[in-house]
Amino acid sequence: MKRKAVFSLIALMFLLSAILSGCGGRSESGKAESDKPIKLTYAFFAPANTFPAKQMEKWKEEVEKRTNGKVQVELFPGGTLLTDKNMYDGVRDGVADIGLSCPTYEPGRFGLIGISDLPSGFPNSKVSSQVFYDLVREFPPDALKDYKIIAAFATEPAHLMTKKPVKSLDDLKGMQIRISGALTPVLRDLGATPVGMGMAEVPEALQTGIIDGLVSSREVLKDLKLAESLKYTTDYPLTVTSFIAVMNKDVWESLPPDVQKVIDELGPEMARWTGEYHDNHVQEALKWSAREHGLQVVTLSEEEKAKWDAKLKPLQDKLVKDLKAKGLPAEEYRNRLYELKDKYSRK
Repeated sequence: MKRKAVFSLIALMFLLSAILSGCGGRSESGKAESDKPIKLTYAFFAPANTFPAKQMEKWKEEVEKRTNGKVQVELFPGGTLLTDKNMYDGVRDGVADIGLSCPTYEPGRFGLIGISDLPSGFPNSKVSSQVFYDLVREFPPDALKDYKIIAAFATEPAHLMTKKPVKSLDDLKGMQIRISGALTPVLRDLGATPVGMGMAEVPEALQTGIIDGLVSSREVLKDLKLAESLKYTTDYPLTVTSFIAVMNKDVWESLPPDVQKVIDELGPEMARWTGEYHDNHVQEALKWSAREHGLQVVTLSEEEKAKWDAKLKPLQDKLVKDLKAKGLPAEEYRNRLYELKDKYSRK
């Protein structure tokens, strides 16, 4: 009788244990499985001191704070996990949960985005970033349909930075200038020889004489110490470089609704924050470059500026026409671009 009671007690204990395990129970460490943090990896190709990487840090900080530590984000800047050549494909294949890259580095893949990258008269990064975020939401690129877009922003209008002063189209003629791949027509129409390469390759290319300068937003003068080689910048706004951060779709769908809500709410906030950070950083970089390395700003004459304007104006018209012929809503995209530019420029 006692033996039967002992067996009954043991059976009851096993049953209770099974019920608790089936309800989530506790791990071997005694911690509830549901209490374990969600870990996300976030990759970027450029160094940690660049402004897009600062955006990563801010995004990580806000996500972890707003989820009360429920989400933990590990950052991999500097191409330590994925590079500019395989960022989006690497996220799709699960190498990283999130990846940040430049659509302009892959000409033709992102369609309509090329319209907003061309010279559009943006006054600064704060405006271009907010405009670009809204455009990506309203006209999501087909190439990113299998991803979750979590952030989008853009640089200030790019400027020429060169070893020798460029005061005219004649000065620029034949110079080897680095620019983002999809934007090479801008330099070609101005008479320079465009060179497509990732930003990480630029310092060595300048030192070895492969290029005579670059077109980029001007914070790189300080962030990448390019002011050591580039002593002149021409005060003429050119293209913007756009950035999109995407999350692996399966990872996104596995996140709890409250975490998804936090990430969605951060989207427009990060566009504004990144733009403001970038604009302030550009001004710091220009002052530092002038003070430490004697950077000089070249101003075009009104006559010369008109020549540059006439060269570049047809570029956006042609791209809109080409994309429209492919069945894309290019006119609608461009019209919305200028509506949004006016809206955010007034704020």
